[in-house]
Amino acid sequence: MLKGKNALVTGSTSGIGLGIAEGLAAQGVNLVLNGFGDAKEIETLRAGLATKFGVKVLYDGADMSKADQIEAMMHKAEKDLGGIDILVNNAGIQHVAPVDEFPVNKWDAIIAINMSSTFHTTRCALAYMKKQGWGRIINIASAHALVASPFKSAYVAAKHGVMGFTKTVALEVAEKGITVNAICPGYVLTPLVEKQIPDTAKARGITEEQVKRDVLLAAQPTKKFVTVEELAGTTIFLCSDAAASITGTNISVEGGWTAH
Repeated sequence: MLKGKNALVTGSTSGIGLGIAEGLAAQGVNLVLNGFGDAKEIETLRAGLATKFGVKVLYDGADMSKADQIEAMMHKAEKDLGGIDILVNNAGIQHVAPVDEFPVNKWDAIIAINMSSTFHTTRCALAYMKKQGWGRIINIASAHALVASPFKSAYVAAKHGVMGFTKTVALEVAEKGITVNAICPGYVLTPLVEKQIPDTAKARGITEEQVKRDVLLAAQPTKKFVTVEELAGTTIFLCSDAAASITGTNISVEGGWTAH
């Protein structure tokens, strides 16, 4: 059903985004990868996905904090692939600090990359989706789009914003064959999460092992990290015909976190 469609996944050179990109490629979806990293490693990744799954895989290094670079990426993707059928907004960064000590530049960067980039990709993708009468926009939000945690004011604010944006766009395109949903993961042991563990340990005055056990997994009743494969599977489901009537909502993949 998805074979031959085109997807752009932001923040897809590692972690959740890469897992979702691999899952889509396995379904026969052509890809545009986006993210930072070593140029040779990214080229190896790009070529490897194309060869393994027999799909077209492009890469664009657009900085997701820059509106003009995002717009250029979207236009180039449409030119090179013919259009984007599936948009997965996944790019994100994190910084952990008390709000009165939160660096202003970190706040601005998190809002830009975690929230505003979703607006910029979506506004550029919709014309093609409307013309085709089909589209899937999937915003990788977070359990923090639904609940808060201390010391993450910018991240929580951005993810709540993504959830509100998801609902709004879903209403606007509900009659166009386009669905817009958010996936709200709990903690996945990605480079982003691993990077915030030392900062959280410092902010709370505890060890890094205690952060994993008593802070991260304390919120998840399953006491297990969510896997990228689970998130890829959820994405594929939301792209399927079975999910055609699911729009403007969130699917929580967080081990029961928000059931508290």
